[in-house]
Amino acid sequence: MKAVILAAGMASRLRPLTNNTPKCLLNIGSRPLLQRSMDNIMAAGIREFVIVTGYLHDMIENFVKDTYGDAVSVEYIYNKVYDTTNNIYSLWLARKAVDGEAFLLLDSDLLYDPLIVKKVLAEHADNVLTLIKHPLSEEEMKVVTTDEGDITEISKTCPPDKAAGESLGIEKFGAAYSRALYEELEAMMDKEHLKDRFYELAFERLIPKGHTFKMLDVTGLFSCELDTVEDFESAKEHIPSELY
Repeated sequence: MKAVILAAGMASRLRPLTNNTPKCLLNIGSRPLLQRSMDNIMAAGIREFVIVTGYLHDMIENFVKDTYGDAVSVEYIYNKVYDTTNNIYSLWLARKAVDGEAFLLLDSDLLYDPLIVKKVLAEHADNVLTLIKHPLSEEEMKVVTTDEGDITEISKTCPPDKAAGESLGIEKFGAAYSRALYEELEAMMDKEHLKDRFYELAFERLIPKGHTFKMLDVTGLFSCELDTVEDFESAKEHIPSELY
Protein backbone atom coordinates (compact mmCIF):
# COMPACT_ATOMS: atom_id res chain seq x y z
CA MET A 1 0.00 0.00 0.00
CA LYS A 2 1.10 3.55 -0.74
CA ALA A 3 0.57 6.65 1.38
CA VAL A 4 -0.48 9.84 -0.43
CA ILE A 5 0.37 13.06 1.39
CA LEU A 6 -1.04 16.32 0.06
CA ALA A 7 1.44 19.13 0.67
CA ALA A 8 0.88 21.70 -2.08
CA GLY A 9 -0.85 24.57 -0.31
CA MET A 10 0.54 28.02 0.50
CA ALA A 11 -0.95 28.12 4.03
CA SER A 12 -1.52 31.86 3.84
CA ARG A 13 -3.36 31.87 7.18
CA LEU A 14 -0.15 30.73 8.85
CA ARG A 15 1.90 33.69 7.65
CA PRO A 16 4.47 34.89 8.61
CA LEU A 17 5.45 31.36 9.69
CA THR A 18 5.05 30.13 6.12
CA ASN A 19 6.64 33.08 4.33
CA ASN A 20 9.74 31.02 3.65
CA THR A 21 8.73 27.55 4.84
CA PRO A 22 5.99 25.21 3.61
CA LYS A 23 3.50 24.36 6.34
CA CYS A 24 4.45 20.70 6.44
CA LEU A 25 8.04 21.62 7.40
CA LEU A 26 7.05 23.70 10.43
CA ASN A 27 8.50 22.25 13.61
CA ILE A 28 6.29 21.10 16.45
CA GLY A 29 8.40 19.78 19.28
CA SER A 30 11.37 17.83 17.97
CA ARG A 31 10.28 17.32 14.35
CA PRO A 32 8.41 19.01 11.49
CA LEU A 33 4.90 17.87 10.63
CA LEU A 34 5.89 15.98 7.48
CA GLN A 35 8.56 13.99 9.28
CA ARG A 36 6.11 13.13 12.02
CA SER A 37 3.60 11.80 9.49
CA MET A 38 6.18 9.86 7.52
CA ASP A 39 7.61 8.34 10.70
CA ASN A 40 4.10 7.36 11.82
CA ILE A 41 3.32 5.77 8.46
CA MET A 42 6.63 3.93 8.32
CA ALA A 43 6.07 2.60 11.85
CA ALA A 44 2.78 1.16 10.57
CA GLY A 45 4.62 -0.73 7.82
CA ILE A 46 4.29 1.51 4.74
CA ARG A 47 7.45 2.49 2.84
CA GLU A 48 5.99 3.84 -0.42
CA PHE A 49 4.95 7.48 -0.53
CA VAL A 50 3.36 9.81 -3.03
CA ILE A 51 3.83 13.44 -2.03
CA VAL A 52 1.95 16.10 -3.97
CA THR A 53 3.89 19.34 -3.66
CA GLY A 54 3.42 22.92 -4.82
CA TYR A 55 4.49 25.88 -2.72
CA LEU A 56 8.24 25.77 -2.04
CA HIS A 57 8.33 22.23 -3.45
CA ASP A 58 12.13 22.07 -3.63
CA MET A 59 12.39 22.49 0.15
CA ILE A 60 10.05 19.54 0.70
CA GLU A 61 11.88 17.27 -1.72
CA ASN A 62 15.29 18.16 -0.31
CA PHE A 63 14.09 17.63 3.25
CA VAL A 64 12.74 14.16 2.51
CA LYS A 65 15.87 13.14 0.62
CA ASP A 66 18.17 14.43 3.36
CA THR A 67 16.11 12.85 6.15
CA TYR A 68 15.26 9.43 4.68
CA GLY A 69 17.64 8.80 1.80
CA ASP A 70 16.97 5.35 0.35
CA ALA A 71 14.95 4.16 3.35
CA VAL A 72 11.71 5.02 1.56
CA SER A 73 10.38 5.13 -1.99
CA VAL A 74 8.91 8.54 -2.81
CA GLU A 75 7.17 9.76 -5.95
CA TYR A 76 6.82 13.54 -6.09
CA ILE A 77 3.98 15.08 -8.06
CA TYR A 78 4.12 18.84 -8.59
CA ASN A 79 0.93 20.86 -8.59
CA LYS A 80 2.03 23.85 -10.63
CA VAL A 81 -1.26 25.69 -10.03
CA TYR A 82 -1.15 25.26 -6.25
CA ASP A 83 -2.01 28.94 -5.75
CA THR A 84 -5.37 28.72 -7.56
CA THR A 85 -6.52 25.16 -6.73
CA ASN A 86 -7.59 23.30 -3.63
CA ASN A 87 -6.70 19.87 -2.27
CA ILE A 88 -9.15 18.10 -4.60
CA TYR A 89 -6.88 18.98 -7.52
CA SER A 90 -3.79 17.70 -5.73
CA LEU A 91 -5.59 14.42 -5.08
CA TRP A 92 -6.55 14.32 -8.76
CA LEU A 93 -2.92 14.73 -9.77
CA ALA A 94 -2.03 11.61 -7.75
CA ARG A 95 -4.14 9.52 -10.13
CA LYS A 96 -1.21 8.13 -12.09
CA ALA A 97 0.31 6.77 -8.89
CA VAL A 98 -2.69 5.18 -7.14
CA ASP A 99 -5.73 4.90 -9.43
CA GLY A 100 -7.23 1.45 -8.87
CA GLU A 101 -4.92 0.70 -5.95
CA ALA A 102 -5.51 0.64 -2.22
CA PHE A 103 -3.91 3.66 -0.59
CA LEU A 104 -3.78 5.81 2.52
CA LEU A 105 -4.55 9.54 2.19
CA LEU A 106 -3.36 12.22 4.59
CA ASP A 107 -3.41 15.97 4.75
CA SER A 108 0.07 17.28 5.48
CA ASP A 109 -0.98 19.78 8.17
CA LEU A 110 -1.95 17.24 10.82
CA LEU A 111 -0.33 16.59 14.18
CA TYR A 112 -1.56 13.29 15.57
CA ASP A 113 -0.87 10.23 17.67
CA PRO A 114 0.86 7.52 15.58
CA LEU A 115 -1.65 4.97 16.87
CA ILE A 116 -4.25 6.54 14.58
CA VAL A 117 -2.54 5.30 11.42
CA LYS A 118 -2.08 1.84 12.93
CA LYS A 119 -5.77 1.69 13.83
CA VAL A 120 -6.81 2.76 10.34
CA LEU A 121 -4.68 0.09 8.71
CA ALA A 122 -5.82 -2.56 11.20
CA GLU A 123 -9.48 -2.06 10.29
CA HIS A 124 -10.84 -4.92 8.19
CA ALA A 125 -13.02 -2.56 6.17
CA ASP A 126 -11.49 -1.53 2.85
CA ASN A 127 -12.55 2.11 3.22
CA VAL A 128 -12.05 3.96 6.51
CA LEU A 129 -12.61 7.60 7.44
CA THR A 130 -11.30 8.93 10.76
CA LEU A 131 -13.65 11.02 12.87
CA ILE A 132 -13.14 13.21 15.93
CA LYS A 133 -15.95 14.45 18.15
CA HIS A 134 -15.83 17.92 19.71
CA PRO A 135 -17.91 21.11 19.65
CA LEU A 136 -18.20 22.10 15.99
CA SER A 137 -18.36 25.40 14.14
CA GLU A 138 -18.63 26.47 10.51
CA GLU A 139 -14.91 25.88 9.89
CA GLU A 140 -14.65 22.11 10.32
CA MET A 141 -15.20 19.43 7.66
CA LYS A 142 -18.26 17.86 9.23
CA VAL A 143 -19.66 14.35 8.83
CA VAL A 144 -23.41 13.71 9.01
CA THR A 145 -24.71 10.20 9.56
CA THR A 146 -27.95 8.30 9.95
CA ASP A 147 -28.90 6.81 13.32
CA GLU A 148 -27.35 3.57 12.07
CA GLY A 149 -24.03 5.31 11.43
CA ASP A 150 -24.20 5.48 7.64
CA ILE A 151 -22.58 8.62 6.22
CA THR A 152 -24.98 10.92 4.36
CA GLU A 153 -22.96 14.13 4.05
CA ILE A 154 -19.36 15.32 4.33
CA SER A 155 -19.04 19.09 4.07
CA LYS A 156 -18.24 22.34 5.81
CA THR A 157 -21.66 23.77 5.09
CA CYS A 158 -23.92 21.37 6.97
CA PRO A 159 -25.33 22.57 10.33
CA PRO A 160 -22.88 21.76 13.15
CA ASP A 161 -25.66 20.39 15.36
CA LYS A 162 -26.51 17.80 12.70
CA ALA A 163 -22.98 16.39 12.46
CA ALA A 164 -21.56 13.33 14.18
CA GLY A 165 -18.12 14.93 14.27
CA GLU A 166 -15.26 16.26 12.18
CA SER A 167 -13.35 14.38 9.52
CA LEU A 168 -9.73 14.31 10.70
CA GLY A 169 -8.16 14.08 7.24
CA ILE A 170 -6.80 10.52 7.31
CA GLU A 171 -8.57 8.01 5.06
CA LYS A 172 -7.95 4.51 3.76
CA PHE A 173 -9.27 3.41 0.34
CA GLY A 174 -9.63 -0.04 -1.13
CA ALA A 175 -8.99 -0.66 -4.81
CA ALA A 176 -12.68 -0.49 -5.80
CA TYR A 177 -13.18 2.85 -4.06
CA SER A 178 -9.97 4.15 -5.60
CA ARG A 179 -11.24 3.36 -9.11
CA ALA A 180 -14.62 4.96 -8.41
CA LEU A 181 -12.96 7.99 -6.82
CA TYR A 182 -10.83 8.76 -9.85
CA GLU A 183 -13.72 8.24 -12.23
CA GLU A 184 -15.66 10.80 -10.18
CA LEU A 185 -12.70 13.17 -10.04
CA GLU A 186 -12.26 12.93 -13.81
CA ALA A 187 -15.76 14.32 -14.31
CA MET A 188 -15.28 16.93 -11.62
CA MET A 189 -11.97 18.17 -13.02
CA ASP A 190 -12.36 17.84 -16.78
CA LYS A 191 -16.06 18.57 -17.24
CA GLU A 192 -17.15 20.59 -14.21
CA HIS A 193 -13.82 22.32 -13.49
CA LEU A 194 -14.22 22.04 -9.71
CA LYS A 195 -10.51 22.46 -9.00
CA ASP A 196 -11.05 24.88 -6.11
CA ARG A 197 -13.07 22.52 -3.89
CA PHE A 198 -12.20 20.21 -1.01
CA TYR A 199 -11.76 16.55 -1.94
CA GLU A 200 -14.53 15.54 0.48
CA LEU A 201 -17.00 16.71 -2.17
CA ALA A 202 -16.01 13.68 -4.24
CA PHE A 203 -16.58 11.42 -1.22
CA GLU A 204 -20.04 12.88 -0.78
CA ARG A 205 -20.93 12.43 -4.45
CA LEU A 206 -19.90 8.77 -4.30
CA ILE A 207 -22.26 7.92 -1.41
CA PRO A 208 -25.43 7.58 -3.53
CA LYS A 209 -23.37 5.50 -5.98
CA GLY A 210 -22.76 2.90 -3.29
CA HIS A 211 -19.24 3.90 -2.19
CA THR A 212 -18.78 4.94 1.40
CA PHE A 213 -16.59 4.54 4.47
CA LYS A 214 -16.56 2.85 7.80
CA MET A 215 -16.16 5.60 10.37
CA LEU A 216 -13.32 5.19 12.87
CA ASP A 217 -13.75 7.35 15.97
CA VAL A 218 -10.28 8.44 17.13
CA THR A 219 -11.46 11.13 19.54
CA GLY A 220 -9.54 9.54 22.42
CA LEU A 221 -6.21 9.97 20.67
CA PHE A 222 -4.41 13.30 20.34
CA SER A 223 -4.79 15.13 17.04
CA CYS A 224 -5.01 18.67 15.74
CA GLU A 225 -4.97 20.52 12.43
CA LEU A 226 -2.78 23.57 11.92
CA ASP A 227 -4.58 26.23 9.93
CA THR A 228 -3.63 29.43 11.78
CA VAL A 229 -0.82 30.86 13.88
CA GLU A 230 -3.08 30.35 16.90
CA ASP A 231 -3.43 26.66 16.01
CA PHE A 232 0.34 26.39 15.76
CA GLU A 233 0.95 27.96 19.16
CA SER A 234 -1.78 25.83 20.73
CA ALA A 235 -0.28 22.67 19.25
CA LYS A 236 3.12 23.46 20.72
CA GLU A 237 1.50 23.94 24.11
CA HIS A 238 -0.76 20.90 24.11
CA ILE A 239 1.22 18.19 22.35
CA PRO A 240 1.57 15.28 24.83
CA SER A 241 5.05 14.86 26.23
CA GLU A 242 5.36 11.32 24.85
CA LEU A 243 4.85 12.66 21.33
CA TYR A 244 7.16 15.63 21.67
